[in-house]
Amino acid sequence: MALIKNKSFFTCLMILVALLGVVVGGTVHKVGDSKGWTMMGVDYEAWASSRTFQVGDSLVFEYNNEYHDVTQVTPLDFELCEPSYPLAKYQTGSDMVKLTKPGVHNFICGVPGHCDAGQKLQIHVLPASLGPVAAPVPRPVRSPSSISSPSASLGPVAAPVPRPVQSPSSSSSPSPANAPQYQHQIAPSPLQSGATKLASWIGFSLLALFLAF
Repeated sequence: MALIKNKSFFTCLMILVALLGVVVGGTVHKVGDSKGWTMMGVDYEAWASSRTFQVGDSLVFEYNNEYHDVTQVTPLDFELCEPSYPLAKYQTGSDMVKLTKPGVHNFICGVPGHCDAGQKLQIHVLPASLGPVAAPVPRPVRSPSSISSPSASLGPVAAPVPRPVQSPSSSSSPSPANAPQYQHQIAPSPLQSGATKLASWIGFSLLALFLAF
């Protein structure tokens, strides 16, 4: 019966912690997720690398306080698994640690042998978000015609004066005075050629009759 009450109390506490994290604005990270803070079955290095921690977030450690604790130590003691000089120590079995400053934070289980077995957590806490950053104001873009054009910088340019165009009749056709003179030969018409042949034939015929008599 007492166990059921403790579980109900713990569930209500976790809901309250989650709601508090939403109200304050920080993220609540449950260490180890459903497995909690234990010495077996959890890779806390991989768990931490999959998350982003910022100032204002919180860590929640759930564990059996009869067998474990949470000891915050220096980076050197973290590497040595040395709990003798803790920066802070938690032993309630449901501890919430507020991340109040950026940097590296190190946690181990102070029970001998547990840290060496893998019950240790190191996280990198980033500064609190400064909010949305204003987008840069775009500079006005000048049109290509107004950037630099020879006509704009040198002023108006006078239009070229058109040269007079000579008509084909005046430029290419020769005048009557200069035109070459051609001699035209008039060929005899067919009627004149036929009369000439007929007269020649009559003359030869008369000459032949005259010689015969």
